[in-house]
Amino acid sequence: MNCVKNLSVSFTPIIFTIHTCKLKARQTTLFIILSFAGFYSFSQVTYKPNKHLQSQLPVYFKQAADQYKILMKNVPAEKFPKTFFPLTDQYEFSNSAWWCSGFYPGSLLYLYEQTKDSSLYNESIRMLQLLKKEQFNTHTHDLGFMMYCSFGNAIQIDPNPAYREILLNSARSLSTRFDKTVGCIRSWDSKAGDFLVIIDNMMNLKLLFWATQVTGDSSFYKIAITHANTTMKHHFRSDNSSYHVLNYDTATGLVKQKKTAQGYADESAWARGQAWGLYGFTETYRETKDKKYLEQANKIAAFILSNANLPTNKIPYWDFNAPGIPNALRDVSAAAIMASTLIELAGYVDTKKANEYLSVAETMLTNLSSPAYRASAGTNGGFILKHSVGHMPNKTEVDVPLTYADYYYIEAMKRYSQLK
Repeated sequence: MNCVKNLSVSFTPIIFTIHTCKLKARQTTLFIILSFAGFYSFSQVTYKPNKHLQSQLPVYFKQAADQYKILMKNVPAEKFPKTFFPLTDQYEFSNSAWWCSGFYPGSLLYLYEQTKDSSLYNESIRMLQLLKKEQFNTHTHDLGFMMYCSFGNAIQIDPNPAYREILLNSARSLSTRFDKTVGCIRSWDSKAGDFLVIIDNMMNLKLLFWATQVTGDSSFYKIAITHANTTMKHHFRSDNSSYHVLNYDTATGLVKQKKTAQGYADESAWARGQAWGLYGFTETYRETKDKKYLEQANKIAAFILSNANLPTNKIPYWDFNAPGIPNALRDVSAAAIMASTLIELAGYVDTKKANEYLSVAETMLTNLSSPAYRASAGTNGGFILKHSVGHMPNKTEVDVPLTYADYYYIEAMKRYSQLK
């Protein structure tokens, strides 16, 4: 690893200068150089990315942009897209307070980065104006999803001071939901004495880490790591799968109940929940460099990748214990989140694990990009991917496109395109 140690990185808010040394080893190696909101990760591994897949990515980005131009034309002036029902040719929209409101503008910004199509950028700016009022929303834990996936992407393109203030206000609003006795950020509001925390909440910590980075105020950071530590202690089973929902006692901080809301059963492994945990702990390691979070991410990855119910094409069933396997529905959104995370996680581990993670991510991306899961041009209401499962128990958003499936698919393609 001497070559990695000799890397030097010069940092400015937007531009990085990378100086690399020459590889002395005879075997073919590569550096994974990934940018995540101003962060670069370096890892030396022996995996060769699939050149054909990489060569197709510009085509996929262009096709995705064309799809979103169709979606743009169908979004009402004051609404955000949620999903599209192919059987009835009907859309479903939301207001800005819906937890998914940040994914549409975030996807537009990702696609603008890849295509430089100004119409995508202009639409994202329009949506950001509708979304910015949520910076003061203290009734949701999803401000990371809503505000960092949108304004966090925007500030990487345009370091607008207004975006900085919106994100800081969002972090302050999110912090109001933290409870010192429980040691977590409250997810859903509930009756007195209950304190509900879902695994998804790990995805909102990046906003708090960012707030500490730009202000020097460590209170945001402390909330984030306390939440991560509490989640790591209580949310996981002995096989490293995760519960979806924990209910804590507000008086004592003790766990009262472990259950599901969107999974098949309380003791089942809801696929997207496992993906949220994988992404969240990988991200927390990135932000802290604390090895316990990397170990947790690796444990979650091991559960997912070694699971007997993970199909050979690596697109998971909506729940790893869903009834009717192998005929149960797949959840494309879970696959997209997993693929994006595994590419990043490969940058933090040894060669053997890195090769495994990249190989699986590549399989996921290849299959997500196939006609089985990627919509044909002009179809699917302008969404990119088909066949996600939002909330099976409620029978809502089942086997339909979803904004967050598209978002993490685009992100995964972006990350894979950066493999050299």
